[in-house]
This record gives sequence, structure tokens and C-alpha cells, in this order.
Amino acid sequence: MKRTIAGIAFALLAAAGCRQQDVRDFSVSLPAMNEANAAEIEKDVRAALAMYRGVDKSTLAFDAAARKVDMKYDSMQVAQKNIEFAIAKAGWTANDVTPESVGAKAKSK
Repeated sequence: MKRTIAGIAFALLAAAGCRQQDVRDFSVSLPAMNEANAAEIEKDVRAALAMYRGVDKSTLAFDAAARKVDMKYDSMQVAQKNIEFAIAKAGWTANDVTPESVGAKAKSK
């Protein structure tokens, strides 16, 4: 009986630590992005996301024509809203999160 209980306890502890990563794709709409300011927005977004370990910076793919940036992120380390808020704090609308909604000044289009 003691071995059974110990075995169950060990199995539960082992299963609890199994999930270490949850890498997901995420697309952020950047409505202000265009060919003229794409380099500035890319620089600002990269700087804004630099502090987030959960964002895979090597997967950042900016598309000025589609006005978006695609990326991979680990949802166990950072949430989508954190990413949107960071970009908005840098002065750019990210999906529906505006700079004004996070107390930042919007940059000009």
C-alpha cells in the first residue's frame, strides 16, 4: 500500500513538471505601418520586445504591405497582451491596443 501511494505521488510530481514551453505563433496588426516608416517601426518594436525572454526575436517578420509583424512566443513566459502593450508603449497601435490606452504618446504615421 505504501509503495502504491509513493508511486502515485511520484507520478503526479513528474507530470507536474513536464510542461516547460508552449511556443505559439502570433500576428500583431500595426495599422500605422507603411513603406515609408517600416524601418522606424521595426526598430521600435524590436527595442520594445527586447526585454521579453518569451518572444523569439529571430522569428520577427515585418510585412509593411500587410501592416503586421508575425512572431513566435512562449506563452509560459509572456502573454499576448504583454506584447501588444509593449508595442503600444513604444508609440504604435498594436492590434486594438493604442498608445493612449497605456499612457504613451502616439508616434506620427
